[in-house]
Amino acid sequence: MSFLLIYDDIYLNHETGEHPENKRRVLSIMGALRRLGLMDSIELRKPRKAELKEISYIHSEDYIEEVRRICASGGGYLDYDTSLSPQSFEVALYSAGGLLMCVEEMMEERFQRGMAVVRPPGHHAEINAGMGFCIFNNVAISARHLQYRYGLRKILIIDWDVHHGNGTQQAFYYDPNVLFFSLHQSPFYPGTGKANEVGSGEGEGFTVNVPLPAGCTNSVYHLVFEEILSPIFQEFSPEFVLISAGFDAHFLDPIGGMNLTSDGFAQISEIVR
Repeated sequence: MSFLLIYDDIYLNHETGEHPENKRRVLSIMGALRRLGLMDSIELRKPRKAELKEISYIHSEDYIEEVRRICASGGGYLDYDTSLSPQSFEVALYSAGGLLMCVEEMMEERFQRGMAVVRPPGHHAEINAGMGFCIFNNVAISARHLQYRYGLRKILIIDWDVHHGNGTQQAFYYDPNVLFFSLHQSPFYPGTGKANEVGSGEGEGFTVNVPLPAGCTNSVYHLVFEEILSPIFQEFSPEFVLISAGFDAHFLDPIGGMNLTSDGFAQISEIVR
């Protein structure tokens, strides 16, 4: 069974100019896959467009309309670093839809593993606000989709982006059926993700934050995955695993302050696999 990859050039239409989150991110990924000859072992599929009711699994109608309105008026900003171009609303629907399609293909047992190479990203997007380059929370929407459409009751979200996924945490802070695990640089943007943020109500204990100081290397991440995540994984026994796979903890990233290498990411990917 081959590996599923969701991608389409529509993601280039979220125009952000020279912003750090720009079209070169996905072009670089796709170019590297082709250059390394990996496309022969990958099933490439185009995304579907998410329906507005699916976006509303996580986001309020007022916020969805705000994004649509700004884009329809020619573009603008959701906050100081989250820009919208005229086509960003449409592209964001395909970004969420790309991951939705990915999980649907796996739930229909056509694939065991897959990746959605999409933009704009999502893990900072909260119920009523976009921020941190993020518009709609793709991974949170897909987790809710797995609950609503397929009736799953144990979903694990792993977020290894260098920044804490505040939007994803907010979405499931009271939900015992979605375990959110994040390791991230701290102190750092957006300022959330302290170790004592563990969920609330029925969701207490189902949010796990591992804040790490800048400069952490492969060995630290490997230790966290082996000694903290692995026992949690065994006890929770998830039916489905979603990963917010930001690679800005890489030592060459111009914004983050971590020191992971490509081999380090391969190691933690293998542990999760």
